[in-house]
Amino acid sequence: MSKNRVCELLGIEYPIFQGGMAWVSEANLAAAVSNAGGLGIIAAGNAPADIVQTEIRKAKKLTTKPFGVNVMLLSPFLEDVMNVIFEEKVAVITTGAGNPGKYIPRLKEIGTKVIPVVPSVALAKKMERDGVDAIIAEGAESGGHVGEITTMALVPQVVDAVSIPVIAAGGIGDKRGVVAAFALGASGVQVGTRFLCSEECTVHDNYKNAILGAKDRDAVVTGRTTGHPVRILKNKLVKEFERLEASRAPKEAFENLGLGRLRDAAKDGDVEMGSIMAGQIAGMVNEIKYCKEIIQEMFDTKGVLDYINSSHTWR
Repeated sequence: MSKNRVCELLGIEYPIFQGGMAWVSEANLAAAVSNAGGLGIIAAGNAPADIVQTEIRKAKKLTTKPFGVNVMLLSPFLEDVMNVIFEEKVAVITTGAGNPGKYIPRLKEIGTKVIPVVPSVALAKKMERDGVDAIIAEGAESGGHVGEITTMALVPQVVDAVSIPVIAAGGIGDKRGVVAAFALGASGVQVGTRFLCSEECTVHDNYKNAILGAKDRDAVVTGRTTGHPVRILKNKLVKEFERLEASRAPKEAFENLGLGRLRDAAKDGDVEMGSIMAGQIAGMVNEIKYCKEIIQEMFDTKGVLDYINSSHTWR
């Protein structure tokens, strides 16, 4: 993959990112993905800066390869987290829930690559004008906070609208998804749910088992009426969200119901009232494997790399 734009940009072997999943994407998982040739990512989420720094330093001990940090720009600890990014000279940051523009000049100074997650063409074009290095175009099939446009529709439109590399995200869980993403013009893929069910992922076993048992229609969107929809697996919590939507409850009611629910699922294993964030590919995940195996199955299967290398010139 030496001629791939994403691999050349980041110095990685395979053009695959592990998604930044709050309460899931920590140092062990990120380092495992990076050691396997992809780009592992630590999720800062709403964590205080000292916790983020601890995970970054732990990852540095576990891998000598590039890894990134996903920064949630609405975090109450944003400024402190960014100071940690500057101090630790993190190789890559991916961003969500906002515009990283004001931080880009200083990040460029320390050599950090800036790659925002976007749900629309308009935001992708703005991010390119602001000087980011690449774009993650994330479709509505993904887990967690989602937009409205599907990966199939979003990725080619973003590819046509910008000149920087585009990484496709949402609905990618095996080699077929990888080939499809490159056929749409992407230069790489981001994968979350599949890596969640990896040996190295430290999320609670109940969470993993919920994904292993999921069917094709089990990953549903909640909270559409709030303007901040979230895709999670069906459980008792989903029924409570549906009750709130049916009663046209205020946004605050949704926020109060959802507060701390992701941690409950990821760390405590509460799969009844916890928020089991997962993408629509959950129904495709049937076994737990090592990150290296997951990546090799996606890219080293006969013919996949040849197809990617040939289709990469289509744009």
